[in-house]
Amino acid sequence: MIMSRIEARPDEDTVAVGSPRDRLTERLLTGLPAEAVLTDPDVTGSYANDMASFCEAGTPAVVVLPRTVEQVQHVMRTATALRVPVVPQGARTGLSGAANASEGCIVLSLTKMDRILEISPVDRIAVVEPGVINATLSRAVNEHGLYYPPDPSSWEMCTIGGNIGTASGGLCCVKYGVTAEYVLGLDVVLADGRLMSTGRRTAKGVAGYDLTRLFVGSEGSLGIVVRATLALKPQPPQQLVLAAEFPSGAAACDAVCRIMEGGHVPSLLELMDRTTVKAVNDMAHMGLPESTEALLLAAFDTHDPAADLAAVGALCEAAGATQVVPAEDAAESELLLQARRLSLTGLEAVKGTTMIDDVCVPRSRLAEMLEGVDRIAEKYRLTIGVVAHAGDGNTHPTVCFDASDPDESRRARESFDEIMALGLELGGTITGEHGVGVLKKEWLAREIGPVGVEMQRAVKTAFDPLGILNPGKLF
Repeated sequence: MIMSRIEARPDEDTVAVGSPRDRLTERLLTGLPAEAVLTDPDVTGSYANDMASFCEAGTPAVVVLPRTVEQVQHVMRTATALRVPVVPQGARTGLSGAANASEGCIVLSLTKMDRILEISPVDRIAVVEPGVINATLSRAVNEHGLYYPPDPSSWEMCTIGGNIGTASGGLCCVKYGVTAEYVLGLDVVLADGRLMSTGRRTAKGVAGYDLTRLFVGSEGSLGIVVRATLALKPQPPQQLVLAAEFPSGAAACDAVCRIMEGGHVPSLLELMDRTTVKAVNDMAHMGLPESTEALLLAAFDTHDPAADLAAVGALCEAAGATQVVPAEDAAESELLLQARRLSLTGLEAVKGTTMIDDVCVPRSRLAEMLEGVDRIAEKYRLTIGVVAHAGDGNTHPTVCFDASDPDESRRARESFDEIMALGLELGGTITGEHGVGVLKKEWLAREIGPVGVEMQRAVKTAFDPLGILNPGKLF
């Protein structure tokens, strides 16, 4: 079925001769070039999923790759007329199923809208289309002495539109904040095809409700972002990194608390547990200290990073670090960071499949989170490695399992849910940066409560009364 849960009234659009998909394709082709409309099932099927496990997905009726705002508007007008669901997609690097296709939907892939329209050193802004790759933007603004801080681990692949849709984070959030803090304004195509602009280009602005923030993290359920105005910062000095080895996760978390309580502002503060360190060593032979129970990486991009690293190193030793190794230059720093970037790849190699949780807790409860994950791994007889943006309290417990083993797959899913329950018990949230999508719909309701769900559904209805935008996600 192509039709969404709300049926169209018979009219000249819906009583035309031909199958529903033929009518849909014919209507789309009136405003799109033939190469932008994909109908081959072998091709459209490849757009069904993002990178999340255990998330249902349907079969798209058609995949559309627009290049202009007007083409996106045409797609949405067509979808509204024919009551067809639309699933917006970027690079599909997401980890919650938010970009998974609905049955019989239009997949609206925005990857061809990949132009950087403006970089202004005076206003410190960039104006971009949604398909721009994060790393591409970062390098482009660097040429102007500017810096776009949000840097998800998939920054070489993920798109700015996807980053906005999931309100993504990254390694530098402890100092610079998340994507939401850099989105000043948006151009959005609404469900009925109208174009709306939100926000501003100015450094300040409080005119009306903050609709820009409303769209950030909405996972394509309220409208299609077709242009974004992003805040930039001056490019900081080259950062230096320190690695500290600890005899326990609790000691490493104590060091995190001491660093933050001491008023230090690292540009990065990351933690890898013993399981993750071993996985990275087994895969990449990086020579990381496998005797460690937890490895903490701290970085500073200040004018005197060596002095900052020395102060933080002393705090790590006071918390029980058995070894503290500050990098002497950028090359050594990059080597240490490469180990962190390989964490998820290394854990994937353990059993072949992973479920990556995204539970954020108050920093003061970080040690309890790690201890709880260890208990859950033992209870379910699973390998669960933890990497964390420790400075934010944002943990990524990663469940490793064999997807061909039904019993192990069941235990993996149950452990994943128990980790989210633990996060809520510790005063945290079920997602710090990956979003809700399909994977965490039940848990969103538990976190925000029935009144919160009612209000969020009311917002959804106001923007998408027919329920055609990314149906089945969030709620």
